[in-house]
Amino acid sequence: MKTTVLGYPRIGARRELKFATEDYWAGRADADALAKTGAELRAAVWNELRDAGVDAIPSNTFSYYDQVLDTSVLVDAVPDRYRHLTGFDRYFAMARGVQDVPPLEMTKWFDTNYHYIVPELGPGTRFRLAEGAAAKPLAEYREAKALGIETRPVLVGPLTYLLLAKPPADAPDGFRPLDLLDGLIDVYAEVLERLAGSGAAWVQFDEPALVADRTGEEIDALARAYARLGRLSSRPRLMVAAYYGTIGADALRTLARSRVEAVALDFAAGPGNVDVLASVGGLPRKTLVAGVVDGRNVWRADRRRAKAVCASVLGLVDRLVVSTSCPLLHVPLDLDAETSLDPGVRERLAFARQKVAEVVALGRALSEDAPPAGEAPAPAAGKVDASVRERLDSLGDARRGDRSARFAAQREALGLPDLATTTIGSFPQTPEIRRVRADRRAGRITEEEYERAMKDEIARVIALQEELGLDVLVHGEPERNDMVQYFAEQLDGYAATEHGWVQSYGTRYVRPPILHSDVARPRPMTVKWATYAQSLTSRPVKGMLTGPVTMLAWSFVRDDQPLAETARQVALALRDEIADLEAAGIRIIQVDEPALREMLPLRDADRPAYLEWAVGAFRLATSGVADTTQIHTHMCYSEFGEIIGAIGELDADVTSVEAARSHMELVSDLRAAGYENGIGPGVWDIHSPRVPSAEEMERNLRRALRAVEPSRLWVNPDCGLKTRAYPETEASLRNLVEAARRVRADVTA
Repeated sequence: MKTTVLGYPRIGARRELKFATEDYWAGRADADALAKTGAELRAAVWNELRDAGVDAIPSNTFSYYDQVLDTSVLVDAVPDRYRHLTGFDRYFAMARGVQDVPPLEMTKWFDTNYHYIVPELGPGTRFRLAEGAAAKPLAEYREAKALGIETRPVLVGPLTYLLLAKPPADAPDGFRPLDLLDGLIDVYAEVLERLAGSGAAWVQFDEPALVADRTGEEIDALARAYARLGRLSSRPRLMVAAYYGTIGADALRTLARSRVEAVALDFAAGPGNVDVLASVGGLPRKTLVAGVVDGRNVWRADRRRAKAVCASVLGLVDRLVVSTSCPLLHVPLDLDAETSLDPGVRERLAFARQKVAEVVALGRALSEDAPPAGEAPAPAAGKVDASVRERLDSLGDARRGDRSARFAAQREALGLPDLATTTIGSFPQTPEIRRVRADRRAGRITEEEYERAMKDEIARVIALQEELGLDVLVHGEPERNDMVQYFAEQLDGYAATEHGWVQSYGTRYVRPPILHSDVARPRPMTVKWATYAQSLTSRPVKGMLTGPVTMLAWSFVRDDQPLAETARQVALALRDEIADLEAAGIRIIQVDEPALREMLPLRDADRPAYLEWAVGAFRLATSGVADTTQIHTHMCYSEFGEIIGAIGELDADVTSVEAARSHMELVSDLRAAGYENGIGPGVWDIHSPRVPSAEEMERNLRRALRAVEPSRLWVNPDCGLKTRAYPETEASLRNLVEAARRVRADVTA
């Protein structure tokens, strides 16, 4: 019984990739230094997996930014506006932009918090294989082989790559990136032939798109792609990996009939794969790579259950390989680095290194037809808080009053102009702010010294916003390490890690907290900071909270009860916080839900139930306020078309959304769907270091005004400013206020 993993964390045990990349961006290191760090990280992973006893080790899972962007570079799908640049400069310009050239669009990778760079493919795109270091699968396979390690190169599958792509704005009607399939397969065929010539025995194609609903035309494209690749006279054996859910029967039947030698299925997120596998008659003469160790959550595997799943499919396949359910990109590296976790929580956990050990132990146990060595009982359940459950049972319908009445009451109470300006919440987190927080954690400063430093920063941010001319202010969130972790550290039922970093995009890493038991709020979490900021200004200051869905999406969540039940517990805690903010005189409260679209199930049939509980949790949190209290929400970097109706159902008074990279397309979509509340389309893409001009923002606002009346249009960046520096922040906000002034003058003339 062989073992493998589908991918592994690439950021380094001490976040070496982040610091090396940011040094390159800042000019503190050159391309050679960055490449050296990359080579060291890759070698460390390959050696670690070999030493752990993994039989088949993947390569080309490393990336300096994103594996989809790597694929675009590999096949030369580089828009003309970047071609004047070379090497890393071109690569990072596509991801982040440069002053005169905006970046490519960025959005969420399926239903995860990982972001990918969206390929831009038009009718004129002509794929060709990149050479040298840009031909990563070839280069990294040879690199591992030189170290004496045989690997299985991993590529984003052709169907998934094209389905994730978008055409440029000037593409003719009716064009779809999928129309380019044959040209892409030509390049993939060349990659396979070169890998075969280098000695590669296997190649893995990641096709997570197959666990979503697919049309007959898309299934035909799948068949055509793998028929062509399967017929190559010189190629490695092919493994197609479909993860994050249950594969469609048509897709699995197509793969079963194809010449691919192995199929990897996710039995953690897709327990229905057992039935689908049986319904298509299994995979005769093929290998099944059984993803029975969960690659997306941190709970220790129930090894008896995993072994039972493997046993149930053995008769349906020619050969079985034990694996993780998906790449381990989504979990922290090593539980052994965590020394402060409660022992009762810690014993239930497994991070990437521990999951590799679980895979190896399961493989050995199945080979020997014996229990895995040292097998522990199934992981324990979380603790129950009876008072929380009783309160939730007693709550009635969570709805607010008439929208028109609220709009009128808030307009009178707040006195804001048309095209009111604001920001999303956070301001730049300077090294000084981070140092003060670190000093507090280490006990090097007193609590009083910490609070004084935070208040000084809040006062500075409030003064800056007044000087810039913003209408609705924020306190800047200097006390917050992360928009989820900050709240999790103050709620019962959560645990935080010290070193549990996970990549979200590029060099943006997060430490998702662990939601292990019933959730309760023992005390107010934000009121002190919000009221202090409000005391410094006559302009309204927003209270800033993270919504219940996002608190789940960006945490590792208990799996012993339905998500809907856990979401209501978080919502109840937020409802109490909102009540305290309102009582303290905060008149605008923002409850961010950037993950609402991210958690949308990949199958249409599962979506109504999810949206019902997700919307219900948001309403539970926000429905207790007076009509004069304005509720905002914020969403970013997802494809929102499939949840347009749900955005309206949230019934927030104002919704701010990412719109700069997607050219305001969501604004028209919302209005077409009947959305009648306030909307703040982001006019500035904060994930790029460039400073957009006032003219650029003005154009965005005028586009938005085609669909939204001035009294309901807000002007804001598309996300928080935590990762930006102050010089670019101040310059961009000045341009934002100036753009709003110009447009406001026209619409009120």
